[in-house]
Amino acid sequence: MSATVRGARVLVTGATRGMGRLFAERAAAAGAAAVVLWGRDAAGLGEVATAIARPGLRVRTDVVDLADAAALDAAARAVLDDLGTVDVLVNNAGVITSSGYFWDQAPAEAAHTLRVNTAAPMRLVSRLLPAMIADAGRPKRILNVASAAGLVPNPRMSVYAASKAALLTWSDTVRLELEQAGHAHVAVTTFSPSYVDTGMFAGIRPILLTPTLSPERAVDRAWRAMLAGRPHVITPATVHVARAARGLLPPRAWDRMARAFGVHRSMEGFTGH
Repeated sequence: MSATVRGARVLVTGATRGMGRLFAERAAAAGAAAVVLWGRDAAGLGEVATAIARPGLRVRTDVVDLADAAALDAAARAVLDDLGTVDVLVNNAGVITSSGYFWDQAPAEAAHTLRVNTAAPMRLVSRLLPAMIADAGRPKRILNVASAAGLVPNPRMSVYAASKAALLTWSDTVRLELEQAGHAHVAVTTFSPSYVDTGMFAGIRPILLTPTLSPERAVDRAWRAMLAGRPHVITPATVHVARAARGLLPPRAWDRMARAFGVHRSMEGFTGH
């Protein structure tokens, strides 16, 4: 499976820290020919580029605000002009701008969350996928980082949950479309973890039997699934249980269960970013 990345051209969004940086490190360690790092912090991108540098690896850094559609389009064109295509795309970047109730969230914050978490991955794939389809000489992979929040509604994160639910459904539908159209060399993997300890969800309250994932563990699960071309990865296992229970139980019964496990109170101590 490592042959999927050896000699590949890899693009990682949100690459300056957390899971994005770890994805970039995995790509470099696996023998990628080129790693493209996207983020908003030029200094952070430079630090990651230096950290992953090794003989035979080309590292490209692009300062890109994913909320700016024109900037995203221009950056995608530049990558295609430079590399011809991308073999592995990791849509990792994401934001959460509020832990308040929906009616307390500023409309501009909600719109920003949807632009970064949902519209940007869609737009980036739309710009890169035609070239990925056309270049059938080697396997292509798209990894879209969604969230368990897109599977299990949770108070105080309504817009974030909605953005990830939309991303999840779109991602899996594109997977089916590629299969139906006969583009078997392009595989799409959707990754739906529970809380990951990157600082994004600092201060959250623990959920019964659902540990906060280390970034290393989360990236390892996602990376292995992406290499194997698995359609959807959900972690930890208790999220599977919650997803099944929510589908089987009447809504009020599920609500009681979620409250008992601490799901509905988990965002009350949120201090993240």
